[in-house]
Amino acid sequence: MDMSTQTTATTQAASDGQRPNRREARRNEDMALAARAERWMATGLSTEPADRAGAEAGVRIAYALAGLPAPGRMLWLGSPAAGATAVAMLRTGLPGDPKVREALAAQGVHDLQLGRSVRPQVRTRPWAQARSALAERRGAVGFARHWAATARRPWQQLVDQLATPLRTRLTEQFGAVGGEFGRAQQDALLDVVYGQHDAAWLGAFDSDPDVDGLARVAASAGWWWAFEHVAILTERPRAVHRDNLGRLHHGDGPALSYPDGFGLHAWSGMPMPAEIAAELPTLTVARIRRESNAEMRRVMLEHFGFDRYLRESGAVETQSDRFGKLWRVELPGDEPLVMVEVLNATAEPDGTFRTYFLRVPPDTQTARHGVAWSFGLSSREYAPEQET
Repeated sequence: MDMSTQTTATTQAASDGQRPNRREARRNEDMALAARAERWMATGLSTEPADRAGAEAGVRIAYALAGLPAPGRMLWLGSPAAGATAVAMLRTGLPGDPKVREALAAQGVHDLQLGRSVRPQVRTRPWAQARSALAERRGAVGFARHWAATARRPWQQLVDQLATPLRTRLTEQFGAVGGEFGRAQQDALLDVVYGQHDAAWLGAFDSDPDVDGLARVAASAGWWWAFEHVAILTERPRAVHRDNLGRLHHGDGPALSYPDGFGLHAWSGMPMPAEIAAELPTLTVARIRRESNAEMRRVMLEHFGFDRYLRESGAVETQSDRFGKLWRVELPGDEPLVMVEVLNATAEPDGTFRTYFLRVPPDTQTARHGVAWSFGLSSREYAPEQET
């Protein structure tokens, strides 16, 4: 073997040895990042009482990292709704909510100047700095991979499924108040820091000193507000009810509830007014028909049961074939409810055959078409030799 051949063989052997090592390192990193994401997910979903001392220490660190003196006062409220209301009361001087006024008075607050919002320095700038530093270290591809591993699922579960529906509901609730005070409540939501729900992205920058203060507050408390002279912090929820997709979902009380009594009712991720939630256990066909809001009617239908609604509402059988029966019932102000009744081809343990219903598009003409649609096929494509 000449020298060049020997050198090539040695280089190839070294390369072959490095590849498994790189793959093993990549697997180890992926596992570590996944574990980190799960830890922050747990933080974002925590229902433990706030660690007030830990949260206040985090606030002081966040202000110091922003080059600001610590706030002269730190106030605590029982929920994001109460926190936003307290901000509105202190900004406007209006009496606002009696319970919030009582909570402020218990902390010795009667007239207090918030000062300007320092959210841009305390929350926006550290986030941007941490993101820029990580992107510079890892490059565009490396950053995208790191973000996907540490933040994609927490963001979907905590921001999309929790923080956004909560904020939407509060915006609607404050809008219903109206006037100067309602606008002040809505404006307060522009300055909020998500606290524990910032766990959605903090896992991507777990050891970055720029976000140390934010991370400490997120690990200890709920939503909060940063002002020049005052920080307003809130408790974490005492209960979070979700479905198997992570959406807020509960048919017997609020899906998200806080220690001060504030709660967010939701069904399959759809926020709903408390008065409608209270009606769910006693729904009737007539009540569902009277509902003018199409989204709320769909919530009612899902809770009531589509098959039950068909049975009790006088649905019309429009077609049948060997694949099932096609049923249709009109819904006032909405598209009709069309479903295929199917007999399961597989027997239950007791030898009976279960009947179930598939909701299909309103233009479905045959049961075969409806069953095919449920598999993402056309009627011609759907020709099973044996049904299961």
